[in-house]
Amino acid sequence: MSPVEKASVPTKRKSLLPSLDVELTERCNNDCVHCCINRPAGDRRARRRELTAAQLDRVFAQAAQLGCLTVRLTGGEPLLRGDFPEIYLAARRRGLTVRLLTNGCLLTPALAKLLEAVPPLQPVELTAYGRDRRSYERVTRVPGSFAAFQSGLGLLAEHRVPFRLKGVLFRGTVGGRRGFEAWATKLSGVRPELTLLLDLRHRRDSVARNRAIALRRPTPRQVARTTCADPLFRRQMKLFPGRYMGPQGGRLFTCSAGYSVCLDAYGRLQPCLLLRKKELTYDLGAGTLRDALTRFFPAALAVEARGRAFLARCAQCGLKGFCHQCPARAFIENGKLDKPVEYWCAVAHEQARLLGWRSGPGSLPRLRPGPRAD
Repeated sequence: MSPVEKASVPTKRKSLLPSLDVELTERCNNDCVHCCINRPAGDRRARRRELTAAQLDRVFAQAAQLGCLTVRLTGGEPLLRGDFPEIYLAARRRGLTVRLLTNGCLLTPALAKLLEAVPPLQPVELTAYGRDRRSYERVTRVPGSFAAFQSGLGLLAEHRVPFRLKGVLFRGTVGGRRGFEAWATKLSGVRPELTLLLDLRHRRDSVARNRAIALRRPTPRQVARTTCADPLFRRQMKLFPGRYMGPQGGRLFTCSAGYSVCLDAYGRLQPCLLLRKKELTYDLGAGTLRDALTRFFPAALAVEARGRAFLARCAQCGLKGFCHQCPARAFIENGKLDKPVEYWCAVAHEQARLLGWRSGPGSLPRLRPGPRAD
């Protein structure tokens, strides 16, 4: 039976697990200064610890049984895995749609042919760090990476594999957003997804790299001006206050954490892609996805805030449902789930100001003032 015949198309079903993120590796062939997770491509210790293709297939089987429709394969750089074709086909044979996140530099004719023969059913998502060699390699810090990226784009186009581009805006590149959008849209036919919100190292493993990331973050005012200038964002926000605003009290996890979960490269199931606090992760090698979703995460995430600053500010803030701050980002930045992050607070308040949201009767609950934006 051919790979095409074996790969099934997902069907609608009741789902305990709507989607699953899987980090195939933390290693990467690039060395992007802003990256929140990457390890060197040649890190042998990390490689030895990574789940095997057979172990991942067992995870895909459990996910499919729980009604999962989509698996997102990410990293690090997932194409560093020599067994990536085996892992990819295992997911597709289980009936899962695949979202592949890659920098595209390691795409080969064989991989492009595979994606053509057995479509992932969603566009491949490639991150572009610049429109030319100089801007691209200033970020990746790997000579020749731009040419490899261009080669990957060419292979996808040649084999008619749909793709979309993603981009990262830094403090010094926000002003070039429109040019990047036009370039990326012309290449893929789809408007690119751009992020201005840079997270620090998820494993809290490098003070120096965190400093470097923080220096490249757009200021809260730059984030707010860029997002609020987008007509689509402004339209979406018209209905937001009436539905999601208002103080949320001391309950920490009010998001989808523990529902759409993430499996790290070494077999620990995280409540979301960002949160790696060990006490809130589950060893999937010693248990099952069902047990994690129905027993472990509901109990582990039913926690209340105790931090004084959080209770005085975040718990009472009418913007809490809008703010990018969450327990995961608080842990990444401060080592605590319930300590406010001044940067995210400033972003939210600056966006609210530009959207014209005001405190008082008839609009939002009274907003506590956040730190002044840079």
